[in-house]
Amino acid sequence: MKQSFISGLFILLMAAFAVSCASDAAADGKAALTKAADATGAAAKNVADAAKSATSAPGAQAAAPTGPTTVMAFDATEFDFGTVDEGEKVSHSYTFKNTGDEPLILSNAKGSCGCTVPKWPKEPIPPGEDGEITVEFNSKNKKGKRNQKVTITANTNPPQSFIYLKGEVNPAEAPAQ
Repeated sequence: MKQSFISGLFILLMAAFAVSCASDAAADGKAALTKAADATGAAAKNVADAAKSATSAPGAQAAAPTGPTTVMAFDATEFDFGTVDEGEKVSHSYTFKNTGDEPLILSNAKGSCGCTVPKWPKEPIPPGEDGEITVEFNSKNKKGKRNQKVTITANTNPPQSFIYLKGEVNPAEAPAQ
């Protein structure tokens, strides 16, 4: 990752040099500007990839959205699944609406542990439209009261929203020996 960032930076510097050297002829200047724009895009992608990698690290904060932001409004952010027996799977769908003026882009949704798996729309949600996030909780090897949190990262301000799956898991009976 570090090497791709350095490569992108090198390309950006070379493009800037090409732009400054191409000022003698308009045609050459236009070609140099095109190259610089391409190099800048590559460098920006490398920086964005590095930032994405940094925010996926444990304990890392999500970066503030760089483009236009919008508003995501949930019908409900919490679901109580009641009481289940250990080993059962619980699934719930959370409905939300893009109440802002820009397309809503969900870039990530992550459960608080591997037993909580969200599925979210990968396509932008137009303003005024609804979307759905389905969360599945696997209670295998889980006991007692549960409060499973899902962190959703989107082009909203703040960039993270949270939904919760709560309930209680009855322990499985120990097999007779």
